[in-house]
Parts: sequence; C-alpha cells; structure tokens
Amino acid sequence: MARPSTQKQRRIEVIDAALAAAAEHGLRGLSLTDVANQAGVTRGALLYYYDDLDAILVEAHAAGMRRVGEERAELVAQQRGAAARLATAIDAGLPTGPDDALMRLLYEFDVLAGKSPLHDELVQRLYREQLALYRGILLEGVESGEFSLTGPVDDIAMNFVALEDAYGLHICAGGSITVADARRAIALYAEQSGAGIPVR
Repeated sequence: MARPSTQKQRRIEVIDAALAAAAEHGLRGLSLTDVANQAGVTRGALLYYYDDLDAILVEAHAAGMRRVGEERAELVAQQRGAAARLATAIDAGLPTGPDDALMRLLYEFDVLAGKSPLHDELVQRLYREQLALYRGILLEGVESGEFSLTGPVDDIAMNFVALEDAYGLHICAGGSITVADARRAIALYAEQSGAGIPVR
C-alpha cells in the first residue's frame, strides 16, 4: 500500500490527468481509459485510488471549486479596501484563457446539473460562494463609503456572478472575447452600479 504522502501525490496526478483528458475529449465523452492513458497507468491503477470515473470527476469538481471559492476568497482578503477586493475577485474569477483546463471543466460540470444530485449540490454550493463573496465586498464598500450602489445589493451581486460566468464561458470557448475584454466590461458594470474599480 502507498504511503499517505505518496498516495496524496498520486491522487493529485490523477486529477491533473483527468483535467487534461477532459480538455481533449470533453466531459461527456470522457472514459476511465482516457484518464488512465493520460496518466500513463492502467485502469486498475486508477481504481486503486478511486472507486470509478465519477469519483475522480467529483474530486476534480471540488478542486475547481476550491480555486474559485476558498483560494479566491483568500486572495480577496489580502487586499485593502472594497475596490481592491472587488477588482481581485473579478480577476481571480475569470479563466486565465481558453486553455484553462480547470475552468473549462467547471463550465462543463454546469451542464451536468439536473443529472447528478452530487454535481447539482456542488454547482449550487459554488454559486452560493460566488454570490456571498460579491455581496460581502459590496456591503463592505457601502459601509466604508467607497461604493454608492445604484440598486439593491443582492441584485448587483447576482449580476457580477452572471457576468463572471457568462464571460468565462466565452473565454474558455476560445471565441472573440478575451480576458482583458471581460475585465473591462465587468469593470464598466461595476462603475455603472456604483462600485467603481480600477480597470486592469
């Protein structure tokens, strides 16, 4: 049996292989064999660490949630002032580009909503985390006097999440919208909603 530290590393390698294989084959067409081939191991070796493909995908989904949820919240907390926190939240919530495998997989998981209770819960939990992050920043900005919102805080927070998700999907699809385009457009919405931030 593998040592705990070795086992943890192997599980990370399997998740990385799953992300790469999903980027190549798509989530719907992904098989355990695809992941095994990408990892350079046998199917049996994968099943030593995970029960099945769905267990691998659940952990990959959780990894994506950590990046957009916990890790982003930590980055935001390091900033001083609501405007800086909002700018960081926007930047960290967008894909790095069309080849951002983890974010692409997150968007594909959204498609599975309604077909798997576990993925449904993960999708909804991530949405709640996104919403709470933006809502908290907006309320902080109002309390500090940095923001003078033009509408209800809950509606503005929902719009930030919707813009983040919509632009992120287009970026991952490799269309005409770039990360810089998305940042600029969301910053414009922030200004229009009374939560102005510097354009990066």
